Amino acid sequence: MITPIIAEAAAAAGISGSFTLAIAGAGAAIGIGMVGAKAVEAVGRNPGAFGKVLTLGIIGMALAEAIAIYALILAFGGR
Repeated sequence: MITPIIAEAAAAAGISGSFTLAIAGAGAAIGIGMVGAKAVEAVGRNPGAFGKVLTLGIIGMALAEAIAIYALILAFGGR
C-alpha cells in the first residue's frame, strides 16, 4: 500500500531506479565491509573461533547483499 505512494513521490521528484539502486548498493557495500572488518578483528582476538566466525561472517555478508538484490528488483522489476 505504501509502495505506490513512495513510487509516485519518487517519480514526481525525478528520482529514477538507478539512483535507488546506487544508494542500496552503497549501503550493502558498507555493510559487507563492516562485517568483514569485524570478522577479521574477531579472528585476530581468538584464532580458535575461526570456523564459527567465518560461518557467521558469510551469513552476515549474504544478508547485507540481499538488500542490494531487493533494490535491483524494485528499481527495474516494474519495467
